[in-house]
Amino acid sequence: MEITRADDIATFSAAGVSSRQLLFPENSKSERITVTRVVMQPGAINPPHRHPTSEQIWVALRGTGHLIVEGDARVPFVGGDVARFADNDLHGFENTGTTEFEYLSVTSPPINFRDAYAKPWTQDSKTDQ
Repeated sequence: MEITRADDIATFSAAGVSSRQLLFPENSKSERITVTRVVMQPGAINPPHRHPTSEQIWVALRGTGHLIVEGDARVPFVGGDVARFADNDLHGFENTGTTEFEYLSVTSPPINFRDAYAKPWTQDSKTDQ
């Protein structure tokens, strides 16, 4: 059994996006998943990106906005919705609402997102993870 204590939960931030690493390679021995809790400020964008060898599930907890997918298409995504991205699916998000948008992200196999948040985020600069 593992318990992740609050003091062991790292928070990464970039461009109005705050990501709490609830379970990730630095605080867990899990070889199956990474779990993050993401809060995005109004107007914040998580630029489109891919995870070549991991699938990801987003569970929208509150707020409203648009998923950004292939062809720069925008798909409404609101609290209560669930999205699954297969390996290498292009995905991003824009908080188009007037309040914070919050979602849980489950990634399998696990990814350490530390490097992704260490680089500047712009619409064209976010790299694959």
